[in-house]
Amino acid sequence: MSEQMLTLAEVEATAREAHAAQRDKAGRPYVEHIAAVAGGVRARGGSEDQIAAGWLHDTVEDGVLSREWLEQAALPRPVKDMVLALTKGGGEDLETYTRRILATPGALLVKQADLAHNADPARLALLDEATRNRLTEKYARTRELLGLTAEKEQAAG
Repeated sequence: MSEQMLTLAEVEATAREAHAAQRDKAGRPYVEHIAAVAGGVRARGGSEDQIAAGWLHDTVEDGVLSREWLEQAALPRPVKDMVLALTKGGGEDLETYTRRILATPGALLVKQADLAHNADPARLALLDEATRNRLTEKYARTRELLGLTAEKEQAAG
């Protein structure tokens, strides 16, 4: 007896509902970020599983859905694996986090879309200078550890 998997529309609705009360660092609705990441995955030629992971990529890390929910959800195993790979643990160093992303099939493309939106100059411009500088350095280091050079970013973007 095979369990009916959630459709991409159901995944999107779940993610939108889970993040509905959240705001990003600039005070914008957080759903704008997850929609941009899912759209970025789609624009980069991502699979349905990767698009679903784009919608869900911050749900566990932000605590809006639990690991238990994810494990029990009617989602393909690759989606669950990508979401868990993209979930940075409290106190986890960037090197460990990026190694896990690289070791998880499909996760790099989702992280690339996430970084592209996070590092969007228009989005960063809304932040105070100290936060903007800190995040710009963090995103550059993350891209470096993931092997995402400026040339690769341009080609994929």
